[in-house]
Amino acid sequence: MDWIKIDDNTYLYEDCGVRFFLLIGREYALLIDSGMQVRNAKELALSITDKEIKLFNTHTDPDHIGSNEEFDEIYMNPAELINYSKPYSSKSILPVYDGDIIDLGERELLAIALPGHTPGSTALLDKRSGMLFSGDPIQDGRIFMFGPMRDLSAYILSLNRLLKYKDEISQIYPCHGTYPLDSSIIDKLIEGAQRVEKCEISAKQAEVFGKMINAYDIGVATLLCD
Repeated sequence: MDWIKIDDNTYLYEDCGVRFFLLIGREYALLIDSGMQVRNAKELALSITDKEIKLFNTHTDPDHIGSNEEFDEIYMNPAELINYSKPYSSKSILPVYDGDIIDLGERELLAIALPGHTPGSTALLDKRSGMLFSGDPIQDGRIFMFGPMRDLSAYILSLNRLLKYKDEISQIYPCHGTYPLDSSIIDKLIEGAQRVEKCEISAKQAEVFGKMINAYDIGVATLLCD
């Protein structure tokens, strides 16, 4: 698999159903997540740029942290530490809170906390291009909302908060599903999630990771819930 070029300073890498991103600024580059099966995302990024490479985790589900061992320091929302695997506990965590700016050098990324899928799920909005790197909460695939630490009500609140940035978002690049997405998907996800919360949509039974869950087709995506 090779890097897919979005523009001269933005790339994505597909890794068995999940993707991670490389953003290059004037001073350094940032990996957004580090893959699932690959264990050399940093090495792969060095084939694109010779700048220093840092890592930001949108969240720490296992399919997003495959190459975290390559990094001594990791940017993430501290609320995500409860979800972070113990083997990585020795890593230095650089806290990123809602509203913080990560400046790559003439490329500012705004952190937008989107708890619900996980406690510390956080998207990054490229303020110049309007590209939103959304992690898992904003996508047109299957959104996992079952198991410990998932919270549908928090997810709906996060989506509503994201609406205030809607006019600043040009395209959405999620870690699953198709890309890029239009910002209109946010309203559709809100409507669908609210209907699920109000029991207005019938669920289909599905088996995921050996567990029977409820799958709700909300038109633009499928919510997998307990």
